[in-house]
Amino acid sequence: MISKEDIVETISNMSVLEVSELILMIEKKFSIKYSDIILNNNKKENIEEKKIFNLTLKSVGSNKISVVKLVRSITNLGLKESKDLVESCPVIIKENIDKEEFIKIKKMFEDIGSIVDLN
Repeated sequence: MISKEDIVETISNMSVLEVSELILMIEKKFSIKYSDIILNNNKKENIEEKKIFNLTLKSVGSNKISVVKLVRSITNLGLKESKDLVESCPVIIKENIDKEEFIKIKKMFEDIGSIVDLN
């Protein structure tokens, strides 16, 4: 078996063009994109570093009434304000929440078929 160090040593002796071609071959072989991996890792790092989040409703799903009720209970808004908020999707539902609260609220939205995200 070839060690990682041997692979790195071999790559270090390649030209930039050869390394670029190698990356393309690896992406094709494993059906991955290097840029996607970097973006996902950066997003993970930002999530892990961040302590306070905003909860954004991305998609209402098919059960709008349940979403309005949930938004109303989470935000303490009135029925009309909650409905207006849901209808303006994508929209920030709750600001400055911690990761634990986000996970709890996210599960409630997912249980009724909605999609939320943090930012």
